[in-house]
Parts: sequence; structure tokens; C-alpha cells
Amino acid sequence: MGILTLIVITLALSLFLNLILKRINISPIVGYILTGFLISLGVNHTENIDPHVLSELAEFGIVFLMFTIGLEFSLHHMKSMKKEVFVYGALQVILTAVFFTLMANNFFGIDLKTSIIIGLALALSSTAIVLKVLNENGDIHRPYGRYSLGILLFQDLAVIPILLMISFFSSSGETSLSDLLINTFLSGAIVIFILFVVGKYLTTKFLEYVVDSKTEELFIIGILLLVLSASWLAHAFGFSYSLGAFIAGMLIAETKYKHQIEADLVPFRDILLGLFFITVGMQMNLEVVLDNYLLIAALTAGILFAKAVIIYLIVVSFSYFKRAIKTSLALAQVGEFSFAVFALAKSNELIEDELLQILLAVVVVSLIFTSIVIRYVRPFTDYLFKEPDPIDPAPMVSAGFDKHIVVCGYSLLGQQVVKELKIKGVPYVAIEHDRNHVKEGLDKGDSVMFGNAASKTLLEAVSIKKATAVIIAIDNDEKIRLICEAIHSIDENIDIILKYSHEEQRKDFESLDIKSFTNENEMLSRVLVYEAVKCEIGLSSY
Repeated sequence: MGILTLIVITLALSLFLNLILKRINISPIVGYILTGFLISLGVNHTENIDPHVLSELAEFGIVFLMFTIGLEFSLHHMKSMKKEVFVYGALQVILTAVFFTLMANNFFGIDLKTSIIIGLALALSSTAIVLKVLNENGDIHRPYGRYSLGILLFQDLAVIPILLMISFFSSSGETSLSDLLINTFLSGAIVIFILFVVGKYLTTKFLEYVVDSKTEELFIIGILLLVLSASWLAHAFGFSYSLGAFIAGMLIAETKYKHQIEADLVPFRDILLGLFFITVGMQMNLEVVLDNYLLIAALTAGILFAKAVIIYLIVVSFSYFKRAIKTSLALAQVGEFSFAVFALAKSNELIEDELLQILLAVVVVSLIFTSIVIRYVRPFTDYLFKEPDPIDPAPMVSAGFDKHIVVCGYSLLGQQVVKELKIKGVPYVAIEHDRNHVKEGLDKGDSVMFGNAASKTLLEAVSIKKATAVIIAIDNDEKIRLICEAIHSIDENIDIILKYSHEEQRKDFESLDIKSFTNENEMLSRVLVYEAVKCEIGLSSY
């Protein structure tokens, strides 16, 4: 079977499964894992694709996810999350790893080194699933979303020393632990200096230069270059790709290009995340699963329960009951980075193959379970426990605008529209794709956002569903059509106000179901006649 045939089968199967699962509101992640599992049953994929190359490519789904998460959390935001990351996160990883290490060593009789690796791997949760769902349902800025994010960020940082520990366990004693720690600290200092100090200045200048080209594909290529370069730099110094991508996202979060970048990268992120979970499904061994299905089910249930209890006890010690429940339910699963931990342990002969297959099955089952239930964590908890927390549970960061007008375009007409809205005291936000116009607006103190108004992601970022109306203040007919189609794909009831210059143009736009048209020539003629009549009245008074 050729590589193209395999790709076509994989795409068709994943599309078919996800269309079915979508009808019963199950995450596409489940469909991707099932796709990989079915592909591994029917096709000997190792003859067509190098598994190592496939896993490397799939890992970039996590890279782009961490980059887009970094866009949401600037350096200032991170400073406000010190407690969530370095207190909740550190306690969760340490206590969970110690508990599962003791269980593996004492209860299952696994040797200490392997038990430590298992304990550390099981302490990790799924960044891909949790953050994706929290972003989609708007819970990322709620208190339990912040707690979950802080713990996940520490887990991502913890992957580095975990992988170093495996290398230390497998070494012949030539490299001491102190040498490893010193090298890691020095490498981390260099990476942080390059990305935060040098990178911040260069990134801003680079983006300005690329944006001035006014070419969409060059802008996307430039962003891909930034993300992959930051990932490569972090990996070159022994850290994870995703850590470098996250830092790059935090740097760009300080710029005005944040929302457009996020909109352009969402397709890359979601496709590569899908590939990642397909490769996860491909690692499943049906024979081992069938021989040990009771053990796998029992281990999965036990791990989910134990991990949820540990996280609950940590969070409830510092916060409130309901937030602790939500956080523990959101993070009870075993994460995708555990696959990397187990793979390295296997390559260094620190874990037996049958045990590895059982653990992989446990991780996959926990991921499937979480992808189904995590979006219901908040409504489920609120339904069971009616009493609200002492502090308002509303999002800690504003999700956007409300009862405002969105102005698409900030050239001459857009600027006049914004000026009138400001005079009347109407809340608004303008979207403009020309960097110079954006800079001009920001200098005036206007609310102007850089980006393509035809992007659904960007429109959602300006809370288009909460807007009272959208004014399109551009002259390009093709762009107008794309913007209207993007708006109606989000909500068909949003009122769009559009100007036109002649009847043929209006007829072209009638298929877009626009409720309010304004003929610019009629408006201009009225103003001209009004001014002329004023002159006549003025003369007659003499």
C-alpha cells in the first residue's frame, strides 16, 4: 500500500468517525485515537512510515497548542499565577509521583527505578485535551481553569527533569546527577536569555517587517518560522519543543498581532493535534488489551480516582470546595507527555514491553474518558453542589466586549465611523489589517485590533455574538463577501450594516442576507443638497 493510499484511508476514516461522534457530542480526540487504532489493525504502517518520524511530526500538535496558550498568558499574566504554577503544580507532581511510585514498588513488586518512572509519568495530565476544551468553553479564565493551567504548566516544566532522570538511571555512572542539574540550569538560563531578552526585540521588528509586505502567506510563514525556531532552540538545549513554543507565545502576547496570529495558526494546531492522537491510537496492541482488559479497566479507574483525590486535597487546602472538585476532575487523567516518558524508558531498557503496553492502554483509556467528560465538569459540579463559592465564580479575566459595535476596516471611512461612535458614547472595536492604520488608531487611543476581519477565530475574539451590529467599512467586494460569510457562519442573526455605491453592487450582496444597506451616493447627495440649501437660505437673509 502506498503512502498516498494510507493518507486517504486515514483522512476518510477519521472524518467518518468524527462526524458520527459529533452527533453525540463526543470530542474529536476520541475519533482520532480510534482512527489510529483501526489503522494499526488493518495496515502494517511500519512498512510505509517511519514511526519515529511520524511521532516527531505529531508532537508539533502539542507545540502549536502550547504556543496559542502562550498567546493568552503574557509575562504580566504569568506573574499573577506564581501560586498556581509553583505551589499547586509542584505539590501535585511531587505527591502524585510519590504515591504511584510507592504503589508500583510495594503493591505490584516493580523495581524502584521503573516504579519512579511510572510514578512520574502518571503524575502528568493531558495538556492537549484539558487546555483545548477549557479554551473552547471559555473556562480557561475561570478560577478552576487558572488552577488547571498553572498545574499543567508546571507539569510541562517537570517533563525536562523527568527525561533527565531517565537518562541518569540508564547511564553507566559517568555523569553525576549534580553535573546534569548544573548543565540543565545553565542551558535554561541561556534559552531564557535568548528568547526573552534578545527574542523580544527581534520578534517585534521581524513581525513589523513581515506585516508591511501585506501578503497573507508571508505572514503565516513568518509566524511558523518564529514558533518552530523557538521550539528548535529549546530542544537544542535539552528542553521540550513545547516549552520553547510556549515562551514564544508569551512574547508575542505583548504585541498587537496576537489575535491574528492565533486565528492563522488554529488550523495547523488542530490538524497536527489530530495527527498526534492518531499516532497514540496506533500504539495500541489489541492482543495485550484483550488479555489484560480487566486489569487495564481496574488500573484506569484506580488511577483516575487516586489522582483526583490528591489534586482535590491540594487545591482545597488553599481554595474553595467547588473549585477543588472542578480542578481535580479536569486533571485526573494521564497526559500525552507520558508517552514520551515511557518511550524513552523503553529505549533505555528500563521498562518491559508487556508492562509498557498495559500502561499505554491505561493512558489511552484515561484520555478517551476525559475527552468525553471534561466539557461537563463545571455544569456537573454546579448541579450537584448548588451552594456558590464565597467569591464570585465569574471569569477572572473579561471574555471580551458586550453590547458593542464591531467596525471592519479602519481606513478613512472606518476612522470616521469610530469617531462618530466615540461622540455618541457607543462601545466599539475596530478590526484592521494594515499595520500603519492600526498604529495610527492606537496612537489616537482608539480600540483597534490588528487582523483579518474574515477570520472566524478573530471575530469570536471580539465577542461577535454579543455585538449589537457590525459595520463593514471597506471597499473590496471580495473581502466584504468573505467577512459576511464568516459572520453568518458564527451567528446568522447578527446585524450587518453595509454601504454600496450602485444597484448592481447591492444585487451582488443580496445573497448574503444583509439586513441594512446604505447607498453612499444617496447619502452624499442629501448632504450636498442640504449644504446648498443652507447657502440659498443664507443669501435670502441679506
